[in-house]
Amino acid sequence: MSELFDAVDALVASRSPLPPTEERKRLRVAHGLTLDEVAAALRVRRATVSGWESPKKPTEPRGPEREAYARLLDKLAELYPAPSELYPAPPDGSAPEPAEERDPSTGQSSEGPVASAAEQPPAAVPSPTPSTGPSSAARRPAPRQTAPPEATEGGGEARFENGPLAVVDVDGDGDGQVLAYCRDGLVLDVPARSIPALVDWTLHEARLGQARLSGPGKDADPLLVLTEAALKRYGLPAALTEEERLAGRLREGHKVIKQLARAEWRLTKRGFGPWARIYRPATGSARACVQLCIPSWHALDPRHWGGAGQLPPAELARVLGVYASRVMTPRGSTAVTGLELMTALHPATRASGPDETGKRRSEHNPGSLGADPVDCAPCEAPDGHPLLSGLPRFHVRGPGEKLFEEAYDWARPMTDAECTLRHLVGIDVNMAFAAGANGLVVGLGGPTHVRAPVFDPKLPGSWLVDLSHVDLARVKVGKDRWAELDADMLPSPFTPKGERPTGPAWYATPTVAYAVELGYEVRPVAAYLRYENGRYLDGWYQRLRDAYLATMADLGVGTDLAPADFLAAMDGYRERDPQLAVVASAIKATVKGGLGKLRERPRGEGWRPGEPWRALSRPTWRPDIRAAVISRTRVNLHRKIVKHAAFTGQYPVAVLSDCVVYAADGTSPLDFLPYRDGKPLPGGFKLGVNPGLVKHEGTQSVLWGEEVRERFGAPDLNLARYIKDGTVTDVDHGE
Repeated sequence: MSELFDAVDALVASRSPLPPTEERKRLRVAHGLTLDEVAAALRVRRATVSGWESPKKPTEPRGPEREAYARLLDKLAELYPAPSELYPAPPDGSAPEPAEERDPSTGQSSEGPVASAAEQPPAAVPSPTPSTGPSSAARRPAPRQTAPPEATEGGGEARFENGPLAVVDVDGDGDGQVLAYCRDGLVLDVPARSIPALVDWTLHEARLGQARLSGPGKDADPLLVLTEAALKRYGLPAALTEEERLAGRLREGHKVIKQLARAEWRLTKRGFGPWARIYRPATGSARACVQLCIPSWHALDPRHWGGAGQLPPAELARVLGVYASRVMTPRGSTAVTGLELMTALHPATRASGPDETGKRRSEHNPGSLGADPVDCAPCEAPDGHPLLSGLPRFHVRGPGEKLFEEAYDWARPMTDAECTLRHLVGIDVNMAFAAGANGLVVGLGGPTHVRAPVFDPKLPGSWLVDLSHVDLARVKVGKDRWAELDADMLPSPFTPKGERPTGPAWYATPTVAYAVELGYEVRPVAAYLRYENGRYLDGWYQRLRDAYLATMADLGVGTDLAPADFLAAMDGYRERDPQLAVVASAIKATVKGGLGKLRERPRGEGWRPGEPWRALSRPTWRPDIRAAVISRTRVNLHRKIVKHAAFTGQYPVAVLSDCVVYAADGTSPLDFLPYRDGKPLPGGFKLGVNPGLVKHEGTQSVLWGEEVRERFGAPDLNLARYIKDGTVTDVDHGE
């Protein structure tokens, strides 16, 4: 009889409805499960599970797989109910969040990261708004209400119906109405006459903010961008004094800071600076925090945001609004935002299932870095770290003591044959470091020291191993295929300067795995391994990739273009919509800056070597993760260089980070990339906009290259640094 009941249960389950594809993905991601893990458990292919979650062309499981999949989703739904079920709105209409997910003293979001979150689809780009003043914009006053916007009908999205941010300006010559320029050309009247009143208006009437990026995460605080006219209206200087600029904040005794204190508003430790955060200590689960961005105080670095800080209010609102909708609401510099995106997608904690009394508590979110920082391994610690305080004062650590995984900076003299060619052509890998993070397994916990370990390419960590025996003159380039190469024409894949190692050195897992891939045996002497690990950066990569591709598509550069069409589309793409070009630049800076923040160094504040600095208190201070991404990025580039050399006999003249320069007879990458019938060399360089593919960086003449090297007396000067526009200065050479 039990067998009959089991058969009936299976029959019912095989026809039971499944949740929508978006909910299936949310549940999987909330528990920190990868597609591979689910596929292995259900004994299907990874692509099959991906198809079950695809919003465009979903497939449905059948037979026993459907029964097992439905059971998995049911179990996950019990653990991770939808946010509206998990945190129902209280009677007063406020929007609570789990108090445990917040710093109780400041109400600021936690720094800890976690499992990849459900991604938001790229937002549509609002059309450019004329900057002739509010009369040309869709203007309406904000609703006046005493209850928080969360209390309005329409649920969560109604709370943020005016977008994630607003640019605050003054109409006319500075004595008119204060206006807030929001997304889609919307302009709100601002009644506030002081900064404290402006903060109150933002929280209670403006309906600004952004929904959380993951189930266990938090909604983003509203962002106000203050123009110079708004600064003047609210009693703030248009520029900081030299002393204030060096300190990064307004002086403590300023009248606006006193106004905030009287109104019982507080500032974070960074003070009232270019990216100020104004908050009140959290009461219960309610948050009260507004962030300010002040472009005239250099909040928007022109290296990443171009001239965005000088744009008219409506256009600046468009630029920052597109970035916020596709990446997240800026939390500071692009580097800070890149790190905060990891945290937003991978919160350190989540709400547990209800206990016997129906209450939920805070617990570790699987797949996250946790809420507490972990020590790095001694070899991973940068100079001056407290772990190295016992070393002699002027001791210089060599490769046998220090993990040195950095991007390429290598060049060589040109051969006589290359000098007979006419041009030097540079190609650049799109979002190379983002591509290096994709699918990378990184450590989630602290390191374990192991002596004489057997190398495991699936285990993240730092390995002390001698790779000096790896000879690039003969390398494996396929399953059973070896290639004979000119090793003197190639950089070593194991050092940033491209020099062949001379003895044991510390390497991240991807570097050692590449030595094995090239066909050589490795025998580590020691290692610091991280047995708790996962693909922590997958969701981060996917969101930034989607943001970049959506922005480039709006600029006329799609993912399905033929090589020649792609090169044509990239030519002058910035001029098609300069504002969106700024967004694309900021997205790329978010990738590099976010990874750099994983090993943030001391920033003044009276720090001395051997003492801890502020960044060490973050769970996201993880130099090992940064090293692993850089290692994989460098290895990915070297693999393409080797495949290209083995197939064509062409070798690079210079490599700088993600840019490679070749000598060629023509001016285009198509003059030396081996395309056949529109198809690239498998495993080699491929033209395209996707991360990991390449674009044209620039072309100069061979005579230019030889003249530059002769001018500086450096036959191996790295020409990749100047290939883009050919401009070379003494300062550049000194760097």
